Amino acid sequence: MTTHPEEPTAARSHPTPCRPRLRALLAPLAAALLGACASAPPPPPPAPTGGLAELMERPAERLLVEGIRAYDDGQYPQAESALRRALEAGLRSGRDQASAHKLLAFITCTSERLAACEAAFRAARAADPAFALSRSEAGHPLWGPVYRQALPAVP
Repeated sequence: MTTHPEEPTAARSHPTPCRPRLRALLAPLAAALLGACASAPPPPPPAPTGGLAELMERPAERLLVEGIRAYDDGQYPQAESALRRALEAGLRSGRDQASAHKLLAFITCTSERLAACEAAFRAARAADPAFALSRSEAGHPLWGPVYRQALPAVP
């Protein structure tokens, strides 16, 4: 079969049938991607009000750090003293207050002062309404039952 020069071949006269469908599918995707690129990025988080050095100049916060260190080192009488002094000195953040009360709860529960342990858990929740122990903390055999009795679950 001979082709005539005035008759183009099928390959030259008809585009591949997949190309129009592919273009129809890719056009909305490309528009969505380009639109996502054109949208403004989220605003940066607010700048911190002070650095660690400024924070450590505050007596209450310095005592909280001291209490956490002592607790982590297993020096529970020193930790308890520093944490109580931090609370008395006026920790500014409710979350910091809750952290101090939580560690005091752990200390008092392990020394079998269950009423003080329960009171510390309640004080932690009062300082920070979102206060809750982690799953592993709540499962501890000494303070877990006191925590579950003292505080209802946070939604």
